[in-house]
Amino acid sequence: MTSDYFGKDIFKLGFGLMRLPKNADGSIDVEQTSVMVDKFLEAGGTYFDTAYVYDNGESEAAIRKALVDRYPRERYTLCTKLNAWQQCHDEESAKQQFYTSLERTGAGYFDYYLLHAFMMDNYRKYDEYHLWDFMKELKEKGLIRYYGFSFHSTPELLDQILNDHPEVDFVQLQINYADWENPKVSSRACYEVARRHGKSIVVMEPVKGGSLANPPESVEKIFKEANPDVSCASWAIRYVASMDGIMTVLSGMSDIAQMEDNLSYMKEFKPLSEEEKNVIARAQEALKNVPLIACTACHYCTEGCPMNIRIPEIFAARNKQLQLDVMDARTAFSKVIEGAGKPSECIRCMQCESACPQQLPITDLLEECAASFS
Repeated sequence: MTSDYFGKDIFKLGFGLMRLPKNADGSIDVEQTSVMVDKFLEAGGTYFDTAYVYDNGESEAAIRKALVDRYPRERYTLCTKLNAWQQCHDEESAKQQFYTSLERTGAGYFDYYLLHAFMMDNYRKYDEYHLWDFMKELKEKGLIRYYGFSFHSTPELLDQILNDHPEVDFVQLQINYADWENPKVSSRACYEVARRHGKSIVVMEPVKGGSLANPPESVEKIFKEANPDVSCASWAIRYVASMDGIMTVLSGMSDIAQMEDNLSYMKEFKPLSEEEKNVIARAQEALKNVPLIACTACHYCTEGCPMNIRIPEIFAARNKQLQLDVMDARTAFSKVIEGAGKPSECIRCMQCESACPQQLPITDLLEECAASFS
């Protein structure tokens, strides 16, 4: 039995707008996104999640065309985020992000608003720029209904922030079965801190940037033996949706097929049974023996890279190599470095590591990738 909590009755699948389908020229495919929006709303979904920095603002503009301009405002809820450490340089430019987001989306107001991607080396910016007071002002004016923050750091810092700001309505945390006991992500510990403070949780990265939708062969085998008729992604999303205190679970869907798969098991959501939880436990054990790079392809690391190195794509190629897909790995790597920087060209400026929510030793990993593909 679950407790009563803020957002308990929200449809348990949220539409994450970070990885929308793309056209051949790299722009967002609004037509396909519109079809996905239609299917999501028809199934009972309501929660759409974007951010000022997603696709350099294209995500917010695309959801205006695919959702806001096509449906009554009361039909959906919209969340976006203010990032005080990217694409701004002072308090004024940080606060301007809100008004730019409002203009881009045409939403009139935001149902949910987040201070974005708190980490150990950036969270003080939100105090320095007086953004907590700004959130209160926006809420009083009716421009946002509820606010919180998204978080990528230690449970100790999460506890500190929630002690300092008990007024927040909810938090957004990275939770998935791969990171449940991962000391760099601390999914379990952060979840427990948030619930101890009585905060509801929106889950991000339930399939870890898509890697749990296509897990290593040893993990996939466990899921397919348990139920050959459902996707690996379904196990990951239902795992977190089954927890107490979860408002919704964001899935960054990139095509219609992913939307249809997610809705097939989330439209009539059923929490995991004890037997299914045991299957997840076996998958977690199997994952411990797979030495993959834990990149979620958020691309925060590539913002401003002086050598134009496509870090997430290089890591994806390396993970193929680690899973012994040697030919696919070589092909993927060759495509990644076409017209872009090679991992051997990294100058170790470290800006990527300061931006990485997963706290990966990116420069060392690039050196490893350079050696492995030499």
